[in-house]
Amino acid sequence: MARKVIRVGIIGQGRSGYDIHARHLRTDRRYKIAAVSDLIPDRRAQAQAEFGADTYEDYRDLLRRSDLDLVVNTTFSDLHVPITLEALRAGHNVLCEKPLARRAAEVDELVAAAKKAGKLLAIFQQSRFAPYFQQVRRVIASGVLGRIVMIKIAFNGFARRWDWQTLQEHHGGNLLNTGPHPLDQALQLFGPGMPNITCLMDRANTFGDAEDHVKLLMSGQGRPTIDLEISSCCAYPLYTYQVYGTRGGLTGGTSEMKWKYFNPKKAPKRQLIREPLPGRQYCSEQLPWVEKTWTVPKSQANSFAYMSKQFYNHLYRTLTEGAPLVITPEQVRQQIAVIEECHRQNPLSRLDA
Repeated sequence: MARKVIRVGIIGQGRSGYDIHARHLRTDRRYKIAAVSDLIPDRRAQAQAEFGADTYEDYRDLLRRSDLDLVVNTTFSDLHVPITLEALRAGHNVLCEKPLARRAAEVDELVAAAKKAGKLLAIFQQSRFAPYFQQVRRVIASGVLGRIVMIKIAFNGFARRWDWQTLQEHHGGNLLNTGPHPLDQALQLFGPGMPNITCLMDRANTFGDAEDHVKLLMSGQGRPTIDLEISSCCAYPLYTYQVYGTRGGLTGGTSEMKWKYFNPKKAPKRQLIREPLPGRQYCSEQLPWVEKTWTVPKSQANSFAYMSKQFYNHLYRTLTEGAPLVITPEQVRQQIAVIEECHRQNPLSRLDA
């Protein structure tokens, strides 16, 4: 039996539409790029030459087609909601780039539109499949670190930026641009429900009016504290993940990690002593640490390609077999609600057009 080929229309051929989505889809035989829309003539000509795709200046002409199995929305962030709504109402399954929306109510509107149309709404949160994140999850799930007290995540670096993604009018800024990646991961580790939010934002090196430094704390009863940084003014980034547990901890980046833990049954027996310790000594002991390391496998070293492949593998099963989405709109709604609260706590002035 021949394998079904998913016919795809991509709206937008910028960094995401071309460098991420088209780059993967053109090499995946289960998908065919049948149509592309972009306002820039050179991009349309390139899509026609490289993919053999029909091209359109106006995305609405692409949406009028009835032979597409999937429409991928990779437009400006502020157009994600309105164009996704149009695509759903035109009868298309839609994969929307992150950020899905600016407000949780907009996610509700998109979910309702997909349900009414009887169509699929998927969100490209490929960092859920990042090799380093999967390793963090495995270590935590093993229980060797004990109860997880705090998880620190840092997507930091030092950079100046002056493009459209620095502008609030286009839903720019570090939290909406980069933030959906670590925030999706963080909320998977936090669990369902709305966390307590404390957020600080700043404009450091940006030439636009949106923030490029974010400090976000999330907490909840019986949950680990999440400490998330997304900064463009960190000249000495130290780690991507640090996990604090009652029996050990983990630290590392996207390519290497190490963790250590002890077995309480093999640790020295201790009990509370209320009197001063003999000889004015401090509490000191040698714990029987077990230390382990992880290095990203060579097959996963190109993380962008690996994450895209994993995402589109799962999406193919959803489109052809009815398998449930791994990353659901309801999960993304939790993320957008957190982002919305962060912006509420940090109103920023805007640049004049």
